[in-house]
Amino acid sequence: MAHGYTPGLRVTEQATVRRLRRLPIAGTVLVRRGARVRAQDVVARAELPGDVAAVNVTSALGITPEEVERYMLKKPGDAVARDEAIAETRPFIKWFRSAARSPIDGRVESVSKITGQVMIRTAPKPVDVRAYIDGVVVEVMEREGVVVETTGAIVQGILGVGGEVAGELAMAGKGPDAVLGPSDLGDGLAGKIVVAGALATHDAYRRAAEIGVAALVCGGFHDADLRALLGYDLGVAITGHEKVRPILIMTEGFGRIPMARATWELLASRAGRPASANGTTQIRAGVMRPEIIIPSSAPVGPPERAAPGAADSGLHVGSPVRLIREPGFGRLGTVRQLPAGVHAVECEARVRVVEVEFPNGERAMVPRANVEIIQS
Repeated sequence: MAHGYTPGLRVTEQATVRRLRRLPIAGTVLVRRGARVRAQDVVARAELPGDVAAVNVTSALGITPEEVERYMLKKPGDAVARDEAIAETRPFIKWFRSAARSPIDGRVESVSKITGQVMIRTAPKPVDVRAYIDGVVVEVMEREGVVVETTGAIVQGILGVGGEVAGELAMAGKGPDAVLGPSDLGDGLAGKIVVAGALATHDAYRRAAEIGVAALVCGGFHDADLRALLGYDLGVAITGHEKVRPILIMTEGFGRIPMARATWELLASRAGRPASANGTTQIRAGVMRPEIIIPSSAPVGPPERAAPGAADSGLHVGSPVRLIREPGFGRLGTVRQLPAGVHAVECEARVRVVEVEFPNGERAMVPRANVEIIQS
């Protein structure tokens, strides 16, 4: 075969990025094709039906189902408040009056002469879909959503938790190999996407939450701290639905691992610019990576498309890579050779290998399954 599959992370200064913005149910698209949008702009809106509560009027009033409509005070479509009477008897002596009351605020949806029940539904829940990135609407799907396109830098991480945020990109760490502590975070970072170095401590995360930081991007985060943050073990699943702020994105992995210098320098060069971040991660089929997107500042016209063949073509001599298994997990290097055929490794298995040179000049033969391309 020409190429074995090699996973890769994108760390790219200039790329064309498209993101689908779709409603969970049919709704209304609020923008037209060609419109330029900001990350926080609402591009589509829908209403989820409210919850339903059933009131057994026959039981409450001691009547038959056929008599329900006769005693109703409200009809379908009428608004009702919690504990408001929706039906009542009218005896000669008012002390003997019985009433059926609404358990919720809502509207009367239906009155059944068969079951004797009245259905009341709460107000619909609005669902807004935002653009997520600054860009141009290049496709509109009627009643479903849109596709937003932008040109700019994109950095993918290893793992993240929390959903989508947008804010100004800010650097807080002293370098790609530094540990971020609470004292490194000032009040001026509120609402920003903050980049740390090799490790963000649990205390630093708590400080970021107190300030109101939108996202914390770091090389590594301790597994025990993540468990304490979430209250459970993450497991093998899709993330992104966690109710955490700031969202957390690890670019390298668990523990103290220096952020790749290319990643650090790219983010540092874009400090002060509007950016978007998403912690959603899926490591099974249909891989999804957490990401930071920094659109280009030029606001004129739709972004240009990437040239054909600009995508990564697989592992080759000169490819920047990261080791993703022990020994050497997290180390960065460059491919120097791609030996043909299979070779015996330390565990006596025979696999395809790659020779990697590390920044200190050391070289090692590594199974190809143990490396990940850093796409740039």
